[in-house]
Amino acid sequence: MKYISRFILLRLLGWKIENSFPTTPKKYVVIAAPHTSWVDFPVAILTRMSLGVMVHFIGKGSLFKPPFGFFFRKLGGTPVDRSQSNNLVDAVVQIFNRKEEFRLGLSPEGTRKKVEKWKTGFYYIAKGANVPIVMATLDFGNKRVKISDPYYITDNKEKDFEVFYDFFKNIKGKNPELF
Repeated sequence: MKYISRFILLRLLGWKIENSFPTTPKKYVVIAAPHTSWVDFPVAILTRMSLGVMVHFIGKGSLFKPPFGFFFRKLGGTPVDRSQSNNLVDAVVQIFNRKEEFRLGLSPEGTRKKVEKWKTGFYYIAKGANVPIVMATLDFGNKRVKISDPYYITDNKEKDFEVFYDFFKNIKGKNPELF
């Protein structure tokens, strides 16, 4: 599947990939932005498959119901119930702690709609699991996926978010008005 995915993404669709997902460390959180369209998902999956590195994801529970639920699970997805007020951060930290190797991809916006500020769950997951954050762009303006080296968060949340925002500066999503 790696070579078929690479052919589709790079040759047929004309995307470029800058850098790759790190193979070490074996655990980290991937934040991918901007998330402005359903098209982000297939581009992200093709990128992940092209690079041969499993990055898991979480999604709203309705995606995992029949008839397509098995498909999303096979791709590495786990359903979450967003209607309940449960402690998702702690639950995900426990997954990181139980596994030898785990990479979790999240959208820092938490939605495809325009937001004034990012959600912070990804940050607290990384902090709680003591894992770095890898940033990945989906730049539809240049048909480019750019992946950062692992970033180890500090005790200065504002400084860390400046690093994140700077990485995603001047990136155009599929629907740029939403980012």
